Parts: sequence; C-alpha cells; structure tokens
Amino acid sequence: MPRMLDVSEDVRAEIGDAEADRLLVGDNAPGSYDCTSCRTPGDSEQERTSTVLFVGDETAVLAFAHATCIPSQVVQVAEEQLQGAVRSITGSEQDAQDRLNPEQAVLGITSGLVLIDDELHPALVVEPTGAIARPGTDGSGGDEFLQLLLEQGFHPVQRMDQVPEVLHGWSILLAMGQLHAVLQPGTGGGAPVAWWQAHAPLQVTEGWRTAANKSQTVLVYAAPAGAIGQQPREDLLRDALEKASAGGILVAAAMPLAGT
Repeated sequence: MPRMLDVSEDVRAEIGDAEADRLLVGDNAPGSYDCTSCRTPGDSEQERTSTVLFVGDETAVLAFAHATCIPSQVVQVAEEQLQGAVRSITGSEQDAQDRLNPEQAVLGITSGLVLIDDELHPALVVEPTGAIARPGTDGSGGDEFLQLLLEQGFHPVQRMDQVPEVLHGWSILLAMGQLHAVLQPGTGGGAPVAWWQAHAPLQVTEGWRTAANKSQTVLVYAAPAGAIGQQPREDLLRDALEKASAGGILVAAAMPLAGT
C-alpha cells in the first residue's frame, strides 16, 4: 500500500530517485514508526510522514517523523552520534554505555504555561529519552542528568509555587514566534552555544509567546527520562511536574528570552 510519505528534494538528492520512488510506493518504508522528533508512534499509512535523513561523515540513517512535527529534510550530525543511533535502532548488542553517551542522548522539550502566584509563566519542560552519563565515563555511574544540570547552575524544585532563580549566561532563542534553541555559555567566555537545538523551529502557542514577550523570561524545568512523559494537556503536565518535584527529581532555572 502506498505510504503517505513526504520526501524532500534534499533527501531525494542524497538517496537517489530510485530509492525515493520505492519509498513513495510503499517499499522499504515502515507502516508504524517512532517519530524521530517527538518520539511518539506514527503510522505512514494513516498520516503524513516526513522522511528525515541523518548524515554523518561516513554513515547515513533514514528516519521518519510526523509531518506535523518536522518537514522532510537532511540533518548533518556527528559520526559518533550517528553510529550510536544505528546501534540503538538495530538493537545490536552494545551495552548501555553507548546509549548513555550524552552526545547520543535526545532531549525532548515540551512548552506550556505554568501558573505561579496567579500569573502565567511560559515554561519549557526538558526530559531526555534515556539515561545520561557523565562525559568521559562508561555509564556505570547511572543516570547523572540532574547532577550535571545542578553543576551548571540549575536548582532543585522544592515547590511549584515558586519562580526558579535566573541562570545567568543561558537564554531561550525565539525567532519569528518559533522556538529555535536553548543556549548556554560558550567555553572560555566565548559566544553562546546551543545546549538544545530544534531540527526545525518549534511552534509555540499564541498564549505562550505573549507570556514570554511580557516577562522576557522562560522557566525551564528538567527531569530524568520517564519522569514527565508526553502530556496532552497543561493541567496534566502540571500534575506530572508536581509529582516529580515531590519525588525530588525536578530541577529548574529561569532564562532570559532572546528574540521575539
């Protein structure tokens, strides 16, 4: 059965016309898949699906995403990161240390509004898809995502009714009303670099953008993999944040807004 696939000209140029045509008629394309952007299930027989080609120095991996999440495109990534993804996708026997490598981790980001003292604050919730190891280690120390953020200046969230402290040097890049990146200080006082960057700019709601432009500050909450999950409504997201806070597994920081 033909798939509802989008294959961009850039992707077609990389994989060739023959392979692109085979994908479009249903050969070599999955029915169901996990979206490479939002990590939730998709079905190329039922909904428009983007082909996303990740290209390293020597390796290329074709992945799939909801067309509503990101368009079909070619994404340049580090070869080491791509090799880790290949091992994870193929299920080849590579211990958790490969999947724990922080360069291979995928950070999921959800936007929402958080009510504190009767005021709505724009917020981003960061949750990795798996455990994070300290750079240069084999992952045997377990998930160190929160500890690494604490060392960067994030603070534990004791109660959700308090605004987190500002983390100087970090910022949220918003351009043309879309979320582009979370920036952190560059090494040695250099220019800021992306701690997280969207493959394609993420849409935020009008309410979120209005609140961000008003306060010029975004609250960033972070929790370990599996702590928050994909919540379809802001009240459920708030409940998940409250639960993570009560469990001592939520950190946060306020970051100035860069852009509009």
